[in-house]
Amino acid sequence: MNKVILLGRLTKDCNTKYTQTGKCVTTFTLAVNRPTTKDGEQQADFVPVVLWGKVAETVGNYVHKGQRLLVEGRLQVRTFEANDGSKRWVTEVIGSHIEFIEKKEDFGGPGGNEYTGAPFDEEIPF
Repeated sequence: MNKVILLGRLTKDCNTKYTQTGKCVTTFTLAVNRPTTKDGEQQADFVPVVLWGKVAETVGNYVHKGQRLLVEGRLQVRTFEANDGSKRWVTEVIGSHIEFIEKKEDFGGPGGNEYTGAPFDEEIPF
């Protein structure tokens, strides 16, 4: 089984593009905290994430630098040949499900109807 669940913050705004066939792809880096070390120092891993399709469009339109996201997906390792002829390895998460952890107004952005996810601390209206 290949399943990854990450909770972290975007290090910068998402990069959203469309392929020649019109499919949306969004990439970003998620800063995920590691457990605190013995001396109390906090460290983080910076994980590249790739989204495709409708979820890529939604995230590309509504998520910005500093916002917390929960990403569910799979780990992918691929190789390519660099310009100098050397073989390079890329490890990334291919996201399939995203949860918005914060509303825009929670991290200083404009609020309103643009928020489409439900944070974990909000009551369900039924």
